Amino acid sequence: MTTFEELGVRPDLRRAVEELGFEQPMPVQEKVIPHLLNGEGDVVALAQTGTGKTAAFGLPLLQRIDPEVKKPQALILSPTRELCLQIGSDLADFSKYMPSIKVLPVYGGSSIESQIRALRAGVQVIVATPGRLIDLINRGEVNLDDVHTVVLDEADEMLNMGFLESIDAILEHVPADRKMLMFSATMPNEIARIAKKYMKDPVEIVVGNRNEGAENVRHIYYMVNARDKYLALKRIADDTPNIYGIIFCRTRRDTQEIADKLIADGYNADALHGDLSQQQRDIVMRKFRDRVITLLVATDVAARGLDVDDLTHVINYGLPDDTAVYTHRSGRTGRAGKTGVSIAIIHSREKGKLREIEKKIGKKFERKEVPTPEHIIEKQLYNLADRIERVKVDEDEIQKYLPGVMRKLEWLSGEDLLKRVLSLEFNRLLDYYRDAPKIDFIDEKPSKDKKERKESVPKSDKEKDRRTAERGMERIYVNLGKGDGFFAGNLIELLNHNVGGKRVDVGRIDLLPHYSLFDVKKADARRVVEGLRGADWMGDRVYSEIADKDKDYARAASRRKRGEAEGEEPETTYDYFLKKSRGGTKKSAKSTKRKK
Repeated sequence: MTTFEELGVRPDLRRAVEELGFEQPMPVQEKVIPHLLNGEGDVVALAQTGTGKTAAFGLPLLQRIDPEVKKPQALILSPTRELCLQIGSDLADFSKYMPSIKVLPVYGGSSIESQIRALRAGVQVIVATPGRLIDLINRGEVNLDDVHTVVLDEADEMLNMGFLESIDAILEHVPADRKMLMFSATMPNEIARIAKKYMKDPVEIVVGNRNEGAENVRHIYYMVNARDKYLALKRIADDTPNIYGIIFCRTRRDTQEIADKLIADGYNADALHGDLSQQQRDIVMRKFRDRVITLLVATDVAARGLDVDDLTHVINYGLPDDTAVYTHRSGRTGRAGKTGVSIAIIHSREKGKLREIEKKIGKKFERKEVPTPEHIIEKQLYNLADRIERVKVDEDEIQKYLPGVMRKLEWLSGEDLLKRVLSLEFNRLLDYYRDAPKIDFIDEKPSKDKKERKESVPKSDKEKDRRTAERGMERIYVNLGKGDGFFAGNLIELLNHNVGGKRVDVGRIDLLPHYSLFDVKKADARRVVEGLRGADWMGDRVYSEIADKDKDYARAASRRKRGEAEGEEPETTYDYFLKKSRGGTKKSAKSTKRKK
């Protein structure tokens, strides 16, 4: 097995990494370190987060620093403040026995004056976010003329965050003969273009396969109705008593709402998203790293660059549109040789997206049933028994209190005492899960007979089925469909912008060519209809109503579209039904023909 000594790492650096617990180099370190110390040309390294990338570039970078020169000789760019601080901390640990070398993280959200003072005192390694570094360059406080090594860490994330122009501006101030390294978890086309533009004869080093998921991560999905996603999330958390994970949501609003619900339900959780101030973000991250909170609900943007060890789970409350984002999410667990679990909570219409991710990462998702109440309670009981077995007992301290407690409880048998201890811990859980139903989405493929029967259903009956809401829900009609370029994301956006009050939970959505039907909770139905009615979408007036199973929406939409094609003033479905109820469908003054 290869050692750090065989890779050419100097004794003072080896001593530091050995004290940090590194015994043998990880695969990315075996490939990158010798090239940076001895090879010519630049490097593009493709590896997942948590594979030892910081040591892979950090050790040879530190070894190439001249401690006598008190000017910046190495520059590391990272997409976020959190990653910037983490890299700076790691490099400080690696250079423990190199006292003349100074490493400085520079980033936004912190005092620029203190960073300027540190720069003037002399530093050899700068770890920076692009925005703050450009600010310091423009102020004349940073001179990069002596930089011989530039590292772009999490390069794909920097592209996603729109830092390409900033990278251009920074590299103009760096010598043309520098050595450049680019680390990325995925290899989109933009990364290849950056390599071609900025790098000289780059060597590509791949750990694993391009764009694949982390090797030690198990991928699981649960399928439920959209309205049951939060219930599924709670069951997953309850079924994993020692969970320490990140729950990813698509929007800031979802992130805060899910965190608030979890906190109200007694979970150690908090939110991380772009609406928080830097101070609030720091407090949340400190609590998460210290495990004061064990569930962090975050958006992708807010979580970029977070480097937290020993995550047991990553939970995708909503699947991302970009497969590369899923790769980044799942790569936050199963790090440094440990195993982890990436969970997706999906509804039936997300199966296609799940299959796309499977193809991209080269791994299959396991479908599992949402944990049942019986399984959760059994799991929690065994976890309590395990904690009781392993608890540390201070004999001297506890002994003085035992006689009084024993006299108080001596009338109880051992079995009665155990029952009471368990009830004290689990009464809340037992009450919550009493009579709780199964919430898995039934996704059976129809048999041949069922399929034949389904195909024989008259079209009018199929239309009527579409107008029937699921249990506990109300069906809503809206006069926009796929033919108008209107899709599920547009519907959610329309609801968010026009329906006041608390967030609307949307269930089943049926997008038809010229209209759409969707489910909301009965309590929200009237609010949704009033909010949407008369709203504007891409210049079209929106009409909405609680769906009537006796109305032929398809016929009304067809008539409306036919009228538009003949040059008539657009007629809403509402106009059509209003006229029909009055005994005819002759054109009203509102829908008279106009000249083309």
